[in-house]
Amino acid sequence: MRAVITVTGKDAVGILAKVTAACAEANVNILDMSQTIMQDLFVMTMLADISQCNTEFTELSDKLAECGRKMAMEIHVMHEDIFNSMHRI
Repeated sequence: MRAVITVTGKDAVGILAKVTAACAEANVNILDMSQTIMQDLFVMTMLADISQCNTEFTELSDKLAECGRKMAMEIHVMHEDIFNSMHRI
């Protein structure tokens, strides 16, 4: 099972470290990632293996959203099946 994680917000030091630390704590493996900074806007998309995640998907999503709120950023987690279905329409 995989998930797509998106992170957006004002660029700051430590974003990648905090998001990946939260993933590691939940035993989520980052398979691929892309990030860019457009002027002062940080944008990152990650593909994550959640098959060994030690929490429920909704709990993981809530935990990462809270991590984002603490940094004044938006973090969304979407199961790969939902992501693929949305992009087939």
